[in-house]
Amino acid sequence: MSDTYTPPKVWTWEQESGGKFASINRPIAGPTHDKDLPVGQHPLQLYSLATPNGVKATVMLEELLAKGHSGAEYDAWLINIGEGDQFGSGFVEINPNSKIPALADHSIDPPLRVFESASILFYLAEKFGEFLPTETRARTECMNWVMWQMGSAPYLGGGFGHFYAYAPEKWEYPINRFAMETKRQLDVLNRHLEGRDFMVGDYSIADMAIWPWYGQLVLGRLYDAAEFLDVASYEHVMRWAKAINARPAVQRGRMVNRTFGELNTQLHERHDAGDFDTKTQDKIEAADKSGT
Repeated sequence: MSDTYTPPKVWTWEQESGGKFASINRPIAGPTHDKDLPVGQHPLQLYSLATPNGVKATVMLEELLAKGHSGAEYDAWLINIGEGDQFGSGFVEINPNSKIPALADHSIDPPLRVFESASILFYLAEKFGEFLPTETRARTECMNWVMWQMGSAPYLGGGFGHFYAYAPEKWEYPINRFAMETKRQLDVLNRHLEGRDFMVGDYSIADMAIWPWYGQLVLGRLYDAAEFLDVASYEHVMRWAKAINARPAVQRGRMVNRTFGELNTQLHERHDAGDFDTKTQDKIEAADKSGT
């Protein structure tokens, strides 16, 4: 117990104590406002933001398209979680947990909702017969690592990332606690990836689940913490991360629903493959300035 804080008998919500995300965090579920979700021309409708979890879905869709699956064409609508879009009534209908990404498959009547990033990966892998081994042992190992990521990443994001980058004050104990766990997880990956190109045999949804978190962490894209965590020491994770980062579909997937970083990497919404060439934010702003 801390000398400066004694928990009350019954906890009550103090919105002001939430740090950077105080305005959107709350201890209850359900919508805060009525707002229908837009629906585009493609059967697959994605509602997301380019956080690590959101990137999983867009990378998967772009990889499927790269393999020639025209049925994987999709509309990607921006859900700005900083403005509370995830609490609109339409979004809550397809994800009662109000988290991105969420997918609606309109090729099924009535449309089928898919929420949780791993569920989206698994659903698309089965729908298109790609990136998920069919042999029992390999399939199980793939799912082992997908579930590992889903159970481990909250320590990286909600634990380390929150206290290292987002908390209103820097506190030594939680930063040390979650840095230790993050480095342990990186060591798990590093040991596993020694002598392996990918997580399980060929490139799979296990790589797509893990890379947006741990791959981008070692590439210096999360929390400005690469030096602090000494990520360069995890040589096998670094090699794997760079190899996946070089895939064109991964590069496209990172851009979709992205509202931060260099303007030429931001494609706020994606409704057609040509949008990567014509509707990135640098081109939109240049057109606005020129009046065209």
